[in-house]
Amino acid sequence: MPDTISSIISPEGSLEILSQHEVARLHDTSKRGLHDLLRRCALAVLNCGSPTDDSVALMETYADFDIEVVPQDRGVRLKLTNAPAEAFVDGKMIRGIREHLSAVLRDIVYVYNEIQGHQRFDLSTAEGTTNAVFHILRKAGTLKPGRDPSLVVCWGGHSISREEYEYSKDVGYHLGLREMDICTGCGPGAMKGPMKGANVAHAKQRRREGRYLGVSEPGIIAAEAPNPIVNELVVMPDIEKRLEAFVRLGHGIIVFPGGVGTAEEILYLLGILLHPDNADMALPVIFSGPADSADYFQRIDEFLAYTLGEEVRRLYRIIIDDPTEVARTMRKGIDQVGDYRRARQDAFYYNWRLTIDRHFQETFEPTHEAMAGLALHRQQPVHELAANLRRAFSGIVAGNVKEQGIRAIKAHGPFRLSAEPELMRRLDELLDSFVAQGRMKLSGDYVPCYTLG
Repeated sequence: MPDTISSIISPEGSLEILSQHEVARLHDTSKRGLHDLLRRCALAVLNCGSPTDDSVALMETYADFDIEVVPQDRGVRLKLTNAPAEAFVDGKMIRGIREHLSAVLRDIVYVYNEIQGHQRFDLSTAEGTTNAVFHILRKAGTLKPGRDPSLVVCWGGHSISREEYEYSKDVGYHLGLREMDICTGCGPGAMKGPMKGANVAHAKQRRREGRYLGVSEPGIIAAEAPNPIVNELVVMPDIEKRLEAFVRLGHGIIVFPGGVGTAEEILYLLGILLHPDNADMALPVIFSGPADSADYFQRIDEFLAYTLGEEVRRLYRIIIDDPTEVARTMRKGIDQVGDYRRARQDAFYYNWRLTIDRHFQETFEPTHEAMAGLALHRQQPVHELAANLRRAFSGIVAGNVKEQGIRAIKAHGPFRLSAEPELMRRLDELLDSFVAQGRMKLSGDYVPCYTLG
């Protein structure tokens, strides 16, 4: 049995007094309640540092863990029962973990009580969805109107080689020396590396307000706890709003080697940038990794050119094994973003001008029926194909690491994807390369959660 501690803590940071209705929903164990969601996310946060991405195994290991919100006159306290002992030092919870736990509680309460079902947010429209994303980010304090553009979104795999991790850390270091900040999915691997490197560089440059922003969503955070360096955490309600948060917040994007989750993010980003309304959008995009990653990016590049057309290559630059050049190129690109937005009197802290088609905003539930019904062929507008490919990769991510997806695979077998023959062949080769390179899981033998045919 794992070592556990039971404790009562006060949330870190500001958290308003909760209403009786909000507390009741956090206690509610029914499908309409929020207790199970809070419990799963809280356990992952408390398990920070453990090398696992299996949310089901984590819940089974700590089956007797529980969290209870206890209302008091001056706010709330959190009663933890049988929490992972690694979250505490000499019986006192690590402050960063307490901050993350508080952020999870804040965002769950806000989203489910102020966003979903609220009349002022019509989530069936593009405008309503974008406004909802803005309000969630503002509530979390992540919008910084007084700062010049500096936020680099870093995407990449949680399951990468040590060399790739060290490379991502080196890139983060050179970004930090040039006074750029980091925004990632907040998990391990290529998400942790850039933050760690930038943290050291910011210390050297005496940058006292360095930003290490983690953007997650419940299904991911329940499998991949925020890494300890994250000093700003926001939890979006679903993967689509999480991805929109990245592209609205970021002033530039770097993609490191990864697996299906990284491919999903790439397709989301490029599908948006291919929209005619975004033809002149200033947003630097760089794919980069160490020398051994050259084949990985070549496969990605070839797959993108086949599925989305040759013109997609103008939207990104591939830089291999040169962290300094990556940082210099990104610094120059972000300076151009500043000029672009000043000329149009746009906000630095939120990219309102970016057009995001509804295909990229609509929530996709990766059921077996939905996965089998995806239109994976080139006889459709390129942005619609990009959206459907993103959904396919999103479903595989769910089957790999998310509790709901893992349980669905166990109950009904692997997801089945169908595509036109040549696209199927290329998709099969790409996914096989991810498996062969160990990019699907952190540990253990990988059993595919999908079949093609």
